[in-house]
Amino acid sequence: MSETASAPQDPTDHPEGTPSRRTVLRTTAGAAGAVGAGLGLGALGTTPAAAAGPNTGTDTAPDGTAAGEAPPRQGRTMAGVPFDRRSTVRVGIVGLGNRGGSMIDLFLALPGVRVVAVCDPVKAKTEAAAAKVVAAGQPAPAVYAKGENDYVQLCRRGDVDLVYVATPWDFHFEMARTALVNGKHVGVECPIAMRLDELWTLVDLSERTRRHCMQLENCCYGRNEMRVLRMAHAGKFGELLHGAGAYNHDLRGLMFDPKYYEGPWRRLWHTRLRGDLYPNHGFGPVANYMDVNRGDRAVAISSFGSPALGLAEYRAAHMPPGDPSWKETYIESDRTISVVRTARGRIIRLEHDVSTPHPYSRINSLGGTKGVFEDYPERIYLEPDHQDDEWGDFSRYADEFDHWLWKEHANPPGGHGGMDYLMLFRLIQCMRLGLVPDFDVYDAATWTAPVPLSHASIRAGGAPQPIPDFTRGEWQRSRPGVDSVRPG
Repeated sequence: MSETASAPQDPTDHPEGTPSRRTVLRTTAGAAGAVGAGLGLGALGTTPAAAAGPNTGTDTAPDGTAAGEAPPRQGRTMAGVPFDRRSTVRVGIVGLGNRGGSMIDLFLALPGVRVVAVCDPVKAKTEAAAAKVVAAGQPAPAVYAKGENDYVQLCRRGDVDLVYVATPWDFHFEMARTALVNGKHVGVECPIAMRLDELWTLVDLSERTRRHCMQLENCCYGRNEMRVLRMAHAGKFGELLHGAGAYNHDLRGLMFDPKYYEGPWRRLWHTRLRGDLYPNHGFGPVANYMDVNRGDRAVAISSFGSPALGLAEYRAAHMPPGDPSWKETYIESDRTISVVRTARGRIIRLEHDVSTPHPYSRINSLGGTKGVFEDYPERIYLEPDHQDDEWGDFSRYADEFDHWLWKEHANPPGGHGGMDYLMLFRLIQCMRLGLVPDFDVYDAATWTAPVPLSHASIRAGGAPQPIPDFTRGEWQRSRPGVDSVRPG
């Protein structure tokens, strides 16, 4: 899933020098040098940070603490903190491209939700979204379409409980930060930020403001993922040893389609970083299986990358001479492979490849002392159920181990096989009932940390990079997550 577009099969201030929305969406300025006006929010009393791009903020945390070390806690932990109970959740939506424009339909299909505000610099998109809200029988929402910074006004509203961010990656951090500073819970599409120091800033802000900042990782709510999760927690795999996840999805045609991604913003990230640009879909589910941040934690990552050839070859075959994309130089590895080590000695393999031809796969594998599951296609081998080196039928475990969400919503609406809907259903349910969310800012930071750290590791010849303990020790305490108990 991407922020301004839903791919068919799957599914502090912004730095000076970071491209503005106008620059990213409406120009194809060259390669790593594409820059524009910053997204500073001076009215909120902030100061500019260092530039994004190849500087991934991996050297230090915001307070100067060395990479891998946790800076002193500025507030109280958000682990295990419930939402305040409310009968109606009032939502403001920022970003109405393919992703936000489709997710609004699911928000409107949920009980106890009011969409009170919508925001996008493209006025026609806000008008279409507002029409959907009215057609659903709700009052017309407030519309924010006065330029790229109008989301600030939405975040300042007193009648918004949750800000949902579905914009290009460049702006996730700043929009999440602005929502938190203004006292709003915020859910952000993947990845939540692109720099390590930005992740620390969001962790600290969530703790100080007492508001949840969540990476909306929809693949955690896939039917297979939730079944494997419950089986792992029931001990069916024995002691867990290894897992794997990926985002291997041929996006070449979409990345060169100026309408699908509303310009070159996603492709331009291939001119800036070499590492795993989109680790969340693979990392999130496997982290859940292994109770990362809930009894185990990710401690280091080593990454390796192939040459960057795929996008240039596709451009040569499909783009006419003079197309603005010919000004771009791609450095993003066509295939990145990372190995994450956990405190309990487990290993997680992550892969990323959107630049070469191959079938879609998130890999989604889990292995332990009693057997293994592998997806794409789904297959399982467990002792004592299976023998003679023959894969078994994963569907035989559905009745016993399907998550209650899938038992209650056998055919959920929406894209990506229904997991988008279940993700939002569960989030809104937690907010309405005053429950602890299934994942929090620590999960968001951990699942996204491979973006800057894989780049740093590849540049260092695969040298391990420490993954910070964003929980500051809370990971040692067992606590619930996505494997939730059905509310009474």
